[in-house]
Amino acid sequence: MTLTPAERLSAIRIAKVNHAGEYGAIRIYAAQIAISRWFWPKLADRLAELKAHEITHCRLFAQALAERGGRPCRAMYLWSTGGWVLGAASALFGQNMVWTCTEAVEDTVHHHMTDQLTFLRNRDAGLHDLIESIRAEEEGHLSLARQEKTRTTRLTRAFEAVIRGSVEVVIWLSTWGDSTRMRRDLRGAA
Repeated sequence: MTLTPAERLSAIRIAKVNHAGEYGAIRIYAAQIAISRWFWPKLADRLAELKAHEITHCRLFAQALAERGGRPCRAMYLWSTGGWVLGAASALFGQNMVWTCTEAVEDTVHHHMTDQLTFLRNRDAGLHDLIESIRAEEEGHLSLARQEKTRTTRLTRAFEAVIRGSVEVVIWLSTWGDSTRMRRDLRGAA
């Protein structure tokens, strides 16, 4: 199927934001691992496994972006710095907050990937299949976080809200608002 110029641009923006998001996840895990190595070495080892997945995802999205003629996101510094700060803050508050962070990020990303898959279904089979395969692994991260999270408190709920809001803002900035338009168009088509 031939994409319209607007659909092609949306596919590039999807690959771009997913590449940036995976880079942000790498930075979150890097900060969490650095702090956890001091206090909870076993947690650091588990986080290193998750980080390895994100490194692979980042590489795959970088390839998909290049194949579509796109360039990395202009807001990479937000993903990098924000990811590191978020990872460090969550780790400083303890293991439960690390899993709270993972749950909030993965759940927010899951919703965006669902929208992306719906949009790409009959437009870009290669990118659709890539996102589908990565989403399955990300769902495993979400499931693990929910399993490991020991309690929900006012602090964890507040932290989750900040994380979700921050991720939404950076996604919106990274797609130049395409994420909002895509979600609106998909709801209108349903």
